[in-house]
Amino acid sequence: MQGQNPAPRRVLGIVGRSGNGKTTLLEFLVARMAANGLRVNVIKHSHHDLELEPPRKDSARLRMAGAAEVMVSSPYRFAIMRELRGEPEPDLPEQLERLAPSDLTLVEGFKSWPMPKLEVFRAASGKAPLYPDDRHIIAVVSDQPRPAGLRDQVAWLDLNAPECVLEWIQDHLNNFSLKP
Repeated sequence: MQGQNPAPRRVLGIVGRSGNGKTTLLEFLVARMAANGLRVNVIKHSHHDLELEPPRKDSARLRMAGAAEVMVSSPYRFAIMRELRGEPEPDLPEQLERLAPSDLTLVEGFKSWPMPKLEVFRAASGKAPLYPDDRHIIAVVSDQPRPAGLRDQVAWLDLNAPECVLEWIQDHLNNFSLKP
């Protein structure tokens, strides 16, 4: 309805060092939540350039000719490519605004952004965990036992039991919101 404030977005960051299994877990979670009738959006942040279309396609040619945005549309999906052309990358709230309403938006990346986060951590990766230094991490999904001294407010979930991770997210779904 026009004139009403939109419902607050439920946002959960999925963070962790490279190679710890974030995308594999996300793929499972998104598939199961969608199968359960939830509308789930995902923002995947990348530090690399994105090539979403073959360079010789009409849409790429028009974008390279100078179009600020190009929408490619079909009966199956659409995509909008926007050239920043030296403008700063939109921050997370700006990106969230561009998404359609959903039951939950999962954000892979933006690990320094102040939002509720779930960290995927494998000690075997040889990389330090994020949870000791990030108060926004509310759950850790790991193949290791819960360490002594971890803040009581941090849930410790079994990476080898993704169904339990899904259940935890569904139990806490109404508590996720991005703070302005």
